[in-house]
Amino acid sequence: MSDPVVLPVKSVRNPRDLGGYVGIDGRKIKFHRLLRAGNFSKITLKDEQFLLNYGLKEIIDLRSPTECKKNPDRKLPGVKHYHFPLSDEANPGGSKLDMQKEFAKYRCDQYAGFKLMCQRYHNHVLTKRTQASFHQIIQTISKTDKGAVLYHCSEGKDRTGLVTILLLYILGVDMETIRCDYLYSNYLLNEYRAVRDQSFKENGENEMFRANMRVLGSVANTYFDTSLIAINKKYGSLDAYIVNQLGIDHQMQELLREKYLEK
Repeated sequence: MSDPVVLPVKSVRNPRDLGGYVGIDGRKIKFHRLLRAGNFSKITLKDEQFLLNYGLKEIIDLRSPTECKKNPDRKLPGVKHYHFPLSDEANPGGSKLDMQKEFAKYRCDQYAGFKLMCQRYHNHVLTKRTQASFHQIIQTISKTDKGAVLYHCSEGKDRTGLVTILLLYILGVDMETIRCDYLYSNYLLNEYRAVRDQSFKENGENEMFRANMRVLGSVANTYFDTSLIAINKKYGSLDAYIVNQLGIDHQMQELLREKYLEK
């Protein structure tokens, strides 16, 4: 597989271009078309200008309404903005009381964060609301004629990762490459996790809490497999899921390939 293309955008976590991956019939994904990233609320003017020069025309925010209200995306000139949440109010970005309850679990159960992440990946692909959002996201991307579309969540790894799995699969990228791209978020978030861990340590948090927060700031094969196994178990296959549950028919899939794969 080709190496992931990391964009030189320092104020946005996990910024990448999906260009270069080999899709159906050996055709590569075009560069400057499909971008993925994390939180966009603190982007610098320098990085903003880079993305505008890179061809950015549309941004799709995958975060919950609470997250968007707390850290709204910067509005970039000439860039359309869409909001298709893949999570409800409490996942993540719930109330202060809810978060305190979760934190209490993290301090006494080393595996609480892992269990939560597995449950999220299971729920994300099975709930009707999320499936409707997947449809809107893919449909919007299929209608983008020029320039780049960037989709993002908070850290650019879980919700963004799931959208990327669907896109790459539809474009014909092999599953092992898709998995490697998904796991690459761990490398790009190393510094983020280290800084956050040091802060927790200085605040006196115990080892179990810190272990859970490292888990929450990472991706894993288990999460990837949790979603795929849930889909296969309930719907038979990823292909059937995409067509029957997400409403992404063969015509829309072919449109995506024509727009985003080299001739």
